[in-house]
Amino acid sequence: MPVFLFHDVIFGPVRSRRLGLSLGINLLPAHSKYCTFNCIYCECGWTEKIPGDVVDLPSREQVREFLEQKLKELVSEDYIPDALTFAGNGEPTLHPDFPGIVDDTLALRNQYAQQAQVTILSNASMIHDQKVFNALLKLDQNIQKLDSGSDKLFRLINNPVHPERFGEMIKNLQKFNGQVIIQSLFLKGFFNTLSVDNTTEEELSEWLNHIADIRPKMVMLYSLDRATPSHHLEKVPLSELEKIAERVRELNIKTAVY
Repeated sequence: MPVFLFHDVIFGPVRSRRLGLSLGINLLPAHSKYCTFNCIYCECGWTEKIPGDVVDLPSREQVREFLEQKLKELVSEDYIPDALTFAGNGEPTLHPDFPGIVDDTLALRNQYAQQAQVTILSNASMIHDQKVFNALLKLDQNIQKLDSGSDKLFRLINNPVHPERFGEMIKNLQKFNGQVIIQSLFLKGFFNTLSVDNTTEEELSEWLNHIADIRPKMVMLYSLDRATPSHHLEKVPLSELEKIAERVRELNIKTAVY
C-alpha cells in the first residue's frame, strides 16, 4: 500500500525542511508511484510502475498551464514560494518532456516569482541521459540522492528496479563538476531479515570517498521523518548526523543537517 502520494500536478506550497516554502511539481502519475528505484524508506510506498510500463503522465502543456495558474494565484495573494520543486510520486526525470518542462518552468519563474529557486529532488538514475543531464544543469538547485558508500548497500536500500551500475552513477555525478547538491538519508534497522545500516565506519568511509570525488557544492543530511513501506527501520539521531556532517566539512564541503 502507498504511504503518501500526491494527486495533483501542482501541489502546495508546503513547508520543507530543506527548501523553505516549496511549490511542488509532480510530473508523474496522480495515483501511483513511477520510479527507477524501490527505496525501502520511500514516503510514496513501494514502486508500482517502472520504466517500460504504460503510464498516464501530465503533458508538457498541462504542466505549464497548471503551474502558471497556480503562480498567478499565489502572486495575487502575495504568497510567493521560495522554491519550485520537481518532486512527487517517483523520479521526475523519467518524464519524456523533462528538458522542455524545465525550460517552461524557468520562464514562468522569471515572470511570476523571480526570487524562487527552481529545484529538483532526484535519485541520479537518469543522469546518464545527456538531455536530462543538460536540463539539470539549468536548475538553481540540482539535488541528487546518494544514500550509501557500497554497491551492496545501494542495492539493499535503494533497490533499483532495473540493473543500475553504482560505479557509473558515481562517475556521472562527478561530471556535474560541483554543480550538484547531494542529499543522503541515513537509517538503521532490518529489511527482509537483512541488517540495514549506512552509518557503519566501513560504509561512511566509502561514502565520504565518493563525496570527495563528486565535490558537490553542498551535502544535505537527514533521516526518517515519515512512515516507510518497510516497518523495521529506525531513525538516526540528530547527534549522529552532526558527527557525519563534521566529517564532510573536513573535506571543505558545505553541509547541513535536517
